Amino acid sequence: MSQTAVIAKLREELSAIEGRGFRRRPALPFALSSVDEALASGGLRLDALHEVAGASASMGDDAAATLFLAGVAARAWGPVLWVVRRRDLFAPGLMQAGLAPERVIYAEAADDDELLAIMEEGLRHRGLGAVIGEVKRAGLSATRRLQLAAEGGRTIALLLKRHGKGDPLGAPSAAVTRWRVACAPSAPLPVAGVGRARWRLELTRQKGGPGGEWIVEACDDTGRCALPAQLVDRPAAAGGAASRHAA
Repeated sequence: MSQTAVIAKLREELSAIEGRGFRRRPALPFALSSVDEALASGGLRLDALHEVAGASASMGDDAAATLFLAGVAARAWGPVLWVVRRRDLFAPGLMQAGLAPERVIYAEAADDDELLAIMEEGLRHRGLGAVIGEVKRAGLSATRRLQLAAEGGRTIALLLKRHGKGDPLGAPSAAVTRWRVACAPSAPLPVAGVGRARWRLELTRQKGGPGGEWIVEACDDTGRCALPAQLVDRPAAAGGAASRHAA
């Protein structure tokens, strides 16, 4: 299917969901005080481009970055456009991170240029809650266009930078925030088994604020991360297990 045909089909699908009157917010907080306090807007700006990459090229880190994006999109309003280069998304996995299949419109692009064009079209439509794309390369001019489209449509743009040659977040970008996501050891359990997955989130850059690094528990089925709970036995006098603070 040609790029023109893909964009025409996308316009038809977006027209079908137009005019539902969703309420928009300026930012999407994580509801984790240490993370939100580090973000200049108190959360992820919803009229901006944000870039995410796995900390390494491993399948584990790539999956963690993908699920991090799914959790963000799950907590945004309304339909989500997800533009891919390859058919490797696992819908049940996205649902476990809170992103229900009926909310997702999938588009497949032949190359990075077509993918970025489809993202820009979706962002300018104003009928979507989030637009996600997966690329290996996106130049400064392309990310500027995505940022301007996100501002104009007031729709969050999420760009997953796949590993290729060099650092996926090394090139200049107009993104408001840039994140690395890595797998971290899960919590020990009092019985044999694996606890809730954990991630190391690194805010490598943001406009108007500092970076930061946190260990969090992976998204639950509402798209929310959590601060790790203390899962070791301690005497009641010592205060017991620390409570979990969900995003």
